Amino acid sequence: MSTEPFPVQQSGTFDLGGDLAVSRLGFGTMQLPGPGVWGPPRDHDEAIRVLRRAVELGVDFIDTADSYGPYVAEELIAEALYPYPEGLVIATKAGLTRFGPVTRSGPSQWPPVGRPEYLRQEAEMSLRRMKLDRIDLFQLHRIDPKVPLEDQLGELKRLQDEGKVRHIGLSGVSVDQLTAAQQIAAVVSVQNQFNL
Repeated sequence: MSTEPFPVQQSGTFDLGGDLAVSRLGFGTMQLPGPGVWGPPRDHDEAIRVLRRAVELGVDFIDTADSYGPYVAEELIAEALYPYPEGLVIATKAGLTRFGPVTRSGPSQWPPVGRPEYLRQEAEMSLRRMKLDRIDLFQLHRIDPKVPLEDQLGELKRLQDEGKVRHIGLSGVSVDQLTAAQQIAAVVSVQNQFNL
């Protein structure tokens, strides 16, 4: 087995939203916070080192969410990488709240909250935490069944129209949900669980 780092560029690229070229191999930050995706990391300096090393190795797409920590992953990204290198694309998500860490006895509760005012607040706070003028990809973390989809996606579209969000994505959706969402706003990405 080789000990040489994997060249990220070998994974190929694609155009996110038709105008943001990113490598197919990105870096997800869900495990940067503490145990159970809750609180600060066990080793703060190592978390910072990992983020910096990923970018050094050619990672140009970082995916995070306000609920990772909560807020910890976004804060670590800004601490490690700001001012951001040219070409680095940062995606974040909002729409899930947290009541505590994930434990071995079962998953913690991550209830969806899709109220427009909540989604706007979280977008504004993500901009502030990560020291961004615009979020490259803002994803609805889950569709809230208690709030009309038009209200949820409509607020993301308003944020996009205001220049605070470049592109809109979805996470954890069905084909029918994606089809309905595309009637409201241009959805450029879908992040669904996939593993072998």
